[in-house]
Amino acid sequence: MTVNTPLCFRGKNILAPMVRVGTLPMRLLALDYGADIVYCEELIDIKMMQCKRVVNEILETVDFVAPNERVVFRTCERERHRVIFQMGSADAGRALAVAKLVESDVAGIDINMGCPKEYSTKVEDTVDLVKRIEKTGIAAIAVHGRKKEERPQHPVHCDVIKAISEAVSIPVIANGGSHDFIKEYGDIETFQKATAASSVMIARAAMWNPSIFRKEGPFPLRKVMQDYIKYAVRYDNHYTNTKYCLCQMLREQLETAQGKKLHVAQSTQEICEAFEMSEFYEETTALFEAKKTSLETKKQDEDDQMEDPNVIKMAVRFDKREYPPQITPKMYLLEWCRKEKHPQPVYETVQRPLDRLFCSVVTVADQKYRSALWDKSKKLAEQAAAIVCLRTLGVPEGKLCEGENHLINKRKREDQEHLNNGDHGKDLAEPSHKKASFAEESSDMNAPKMQW
Repeated sequence: MTVNTPLCFRGKNILAPMVRVGTLPMRLLALDYGADIVYCEELIDIKMMQCKRVVNEILETVDFVAPNERVVFRTCERERHRVIFQMGSADAGRALAVAKLVESDVAGIDINMGCPKEYSTKVEDTVDLVKRIEKTGIAAIAVHGRKKEERPQHPVHCDVIKAISEAVSIPVIANGGSHDFIKEYGDIETFQKATAASSVMIARAAMWNPSIFRKEGPFPLRKVMQDYIKYAVRYDNHYTNTKYCLCQMLREQLETAQGKKLHVAQSTQEICEAFEMSEFYEETTALFEAKKTSLETKKQDEDDQMEDPNVIKMAVRFDKREYPPQITPKMYLLEWCRKEKHPQPVYETVQRPLDRLFCSVVTVADQKYRSALWDKSKKLAEQAAAIVCLRTLGVPEGKLCEGENHLINKRKREDQEHLNNGDHGKDLAEPSHKKASFAEESSDMNAPKMQW
């Protein structure tokens, strides 16, 4: 792994990377209970390369958001100097790109080479490999003391970890002791001595009860679960992930009344109800709504102050149900510009990080138009801008209520001309409305997209 802050890997108790477990609520809880360093779950480089970095002002987090608006990785200032980002990668270029994407928000980058995939298990001599890796300049190496074909119930190979620890000068982090060694806090030191490692990484024992990191001893499971739920609500963790982690903590208690309530929960609110935390949920969500409203008001005030007075605005939205199939205001506006010998419309679209809504400004004949309302997609925002322009100009926009649609009639005439001329080739296979759609899309290609 590489680090961008002075992070010491000697004498540390570390939360191991665990798929579906190592999300923000669990990492913060582990830090609260005494963990020195926490790992996120392994995230694949290809998925991360598709993400954009978004500052979430409501949650006070940094989110890495996929194109489908799903948050792939969420972190916050509380853990910035203690969280290690683990990625899975089989390509040096992609790994470097992802490292650069997240480096300012984490304390270190870890490359997972222990996943039982073909590309990450070609090893002839483990100790020799570790020595070669050490020469690359890494800060530390974590070793899970099992072979790729072995499962958690198999004994951990403390002798192999010890051999590695004694062969290199960099810190070695021992992992894999939950089954054979670590049942309480004092066992962490026992495992460390058995492996001669610099630090210890804990996975399943921490998943079952993250208060394993407490020197004073573990908390009752109910308190641990309630503490976890508080973080899950506070940081808007997806309920399916929250539910999964809680189920791992309950284990043999899943058949109890508490476990059955958790099993049927289908939302964060229902999870809170199952643990008698409805009041906390309501108070927290009310605070979020109040903060969101405050931020939106502030942003609107800033927008109003910076607003170009030359932009014509109307409070309109595009509803495709009000238009014939394949007909849009953008197409009508493009047709009008061609008829009037104007350059084609130019759309400038921006997105607000706060709520990820879009607003578009269309320029026609040196005049700018936009809707005063923000939309959930770039396409809807552009259609709304076109509507404002058309209504200002007094030009039909193609709605069903406008009666006869000249654009549809024009297409019918063009199609009939193709048939009369015996043009049964490509043009017949691609009707005129497809051409008009392409013309509309081509105008989008020239439209710059900016971030607010």
